[in-house]
Amino acid sequence: MPLFATLLSLPRPEGHPPLTLSPQQQKQKTQAALVAWIMEEAEKAAVYCAWEDLHWADPSTLELLTLFLEQIPTTRLFAMLTFRPDFTPPWSARSYLTPLTLSRLGQPHVEAMVAKVTNGKALPVEVLHQIVRKTDGVPLFVEELTKMVMESSLLREREHHYELTGPLPPLAIPSTLQDSLMARLDRLAPVREIAQMGAVLGREFSYDLIHAVSPLDEGTLQNGLRQLVEAELIYQRGLPPQATYLFKHALIQDTAYQSLLKSRRQQLHQQIAQVLAERFSGTVETQPELLAHHYTEAGLKEQAIPYWQKAGQRASQRSANVEAVSHLTKALDILKTLPDTPERDQQELALQIVLGRSQMATKGFAAPERERAAIRAQELCRRLGDTRQLFSILHGLAGVHIVRGEFRTAQELIGQMLRIAEGEQDTGLLVIAHHFLGQTLYFQGEFVSARTQLEQGLAVYDFPQHHPLAFLYGVDPGGHCLLFAAYALWSLGYPDQALRSIHKALTLARQFSHPFTLAFIMNGVVAVHQMRRESRATQEWAEKTLALCDEQGFALLVALEKVMQGWALVEQGHGEASTTQIRQGVTAHQATGAVMGRTYLLLLLAEACGKTGQVEEGLHALAEALDFVEKTKERRWEADIYRLKGILTLQQASQRSKVETDPQSPTPDPQTEAEACFHKAIEIARRQQAKSLELRAVMSLARLWQQQGKRHEAYQMLSAIYHWFTEGFDTKDLQEAQVLIEALASNRE
Repeated sequence: MPLFATLLSLPRPEGHPPLTLSPQQQKQKTQAALVAWIMEEAEKAAVYCAWEDLHWADPSTLELLTLFLEQIPTTRLFAMLTFRPDFTPPWSARSYLTPLTLSRLGQPHVEAMVAKVTNGKALPVEVLHQIVRKTDGVPLFVEELTKMVMESSLLREREHHYELTGPLPPLAIPSTLQDSLMARLDRLAPVREIAQMGAVLGREFSYDLIHAVSPLDEGTLQNGLRQLVEAELIYQRGLPPQATYLFKHALIQDTAYQSLLKSRRQQLHQQIAQVLAERFSGTVETQPELLAHHYTEAGLKEQAIPYWQKAGQRASQRSANVEAVSHLTKALDILKTLPDTPERDQQELALQIVLGRSQMATKGFAAPERERAAIRAQELCRRLGDTRQLFSILHGLAGVHIVRGEFRTAQELIGQMLRIAEGEQDTGLLVIAHHFLGQTLYFQGEFVSARTQLEQGLAVYDFPQHHPLAFLYGVDPGGHCLLFAAYALWSLGYPDQALRSIHKALTLARQFSHPFTLAFIMNGVVAVHQMRRESRATQEWAEKTLALCDEQGFALLVALEKVMQGWALVEQGHGEASTTQIRQGVTAHQATGAVMGRTYLLLLLAEACGKTGQVEEGLHALAEALDFVEKTKERRWEADIYRLKGILTLQQASQRSKVETDPQSPTPDPQTEAEACFHKAIEIARRQQAKSLELRAVMSLARLWQQQGKRHEAYQMLSAIYHWFTEGFDTKDLQEAQVLIEALASNRE
């Protein structure tokens, strides 16, 4: 009930709690409820439904129809869909969808249709031949020409037929449908103005609205509408004053509209807009695009723009983002024709900000369209000297580059944000700038600098004052700082501090109602447990997070949790099915358009492949990950990628040794190649001061040296890094390191 009430712009029904859904969720649940309603009707009895003129359907209706069609095979339901040939359906071909191309009518069908219109009374042969020839098999044309001839002075009606009143003059029957329709309107001269006024109102219009606009008295207006209905130019639903009217065909509306002089059309559009604004506040509130359209067609550009903007904002709030982009683009196109003034720039800035958000939803976070909107908004902010808006624009633009993996560019933009925040002496903006910079540095593998930035952000963060920023910038900045601080702390060799930091973030996220912050932090809990190699905890938290993200429609986080859950199951010995789940998660992550984080997911996929014997695929995933590292400079997992490459190289050699090979074919020494990978991993980890990653790489090298008899060197290197640690001795990495050290110590030469 609350979903349908909101859809119909009605008050929330009594006894129902308010909806606490994101716009996207609300849209999805409304569509699902509408489809479920039709399906339930089909369970009670067979249902036939028709969807006509899909070439005029809005994107949200087509989304609903696509969901509806997916359910057809399971129900007693017959659907008829009609559209023009130039319309391309958004759904793919299905075995239960039968396309029918309606060709133009042949002569027998045209003659049968003419007979239907004349109630079986025969027309003169020469008239019938002209109708057949000039209509060219177009049904509406056949109907309209026949009616025009019957109403003209060319024919005389007899008991069983029509006869000519005289010789049939040449070209007495118009050659085009528009001419035919115009001739019929001309013969209805007394009520033609009503048809024209209706055409300006739209394909469908209410009696209330045409009565409010028309200068005619009520009796004259109702009589004129009745004549149009009798002439079958319009259809009527209901009785005045609750009646609504629909032009029989869009071509009839177009003909009536085009018959008006341009100046008269503009006058009517202006009059309609003013009446709507003054007397139909409900319509203005729910359909601002209607007012925008009439002001635009009236040539009143400045009055039209705010309504296009309102229509765009309203559509965006309802996650009808394709419609939002359309409305906002119209506003910007009109704005370009106005003089270049600060007021115009201010108006464009507001439009570009909303447009960027809608384009992010329709095209993706890193879409070029969104970037263009942000760059234009940035330019306008600088021209207007609006530093607070500029901060927000820079935040969005930096986000585009981070998701693309263009970290250096993002870092330059965040530097500008930091300078604005310092200049404004605004602690909220400072927290956001520090956490954004810390995040960017972390992805580049600069863990010490990242930790410093994140701690500076936390130093000025105040929950009561700053948590509302989550609703403006997408996630709570304090929780964001704690989350990336946890990642940096683990990398730097503080696994216990990392766990405390992420659980502190979780406690903070639970203090206020912001689903994305909670889901984002819960994803961080999963990641920290995975870094600590705690498969049970990883699985439990992944399942909790997955449930929340599925409910809220957070597609990117759903993909991440699928990978994490799959990794945990592989660790617990659940084999190839779980590896398949990881692959699906990696594919789903890529489908969102995200680049950032892909190296981490490929690393986890490669590790799972190694554990399930799919070494070639694992090495392919690592090659792709290294390619991403070079392209994007996302270096946070670079050391571990090389470490795992060394492990899989040895595993590959072990598999190949079981297969007979040509002794004359020289192959690289796998141990030498693997050792080079381990040294590379250690070198990178030391450069990044990433002690946790260094420990892993040293352990891998120590195991290789152990096999080669270099136990003393292995013991010294591993012992040195192990004794650096001051915490985390219950984690799997440090426990395995201790066991290996003891083994090396007992076997040292």
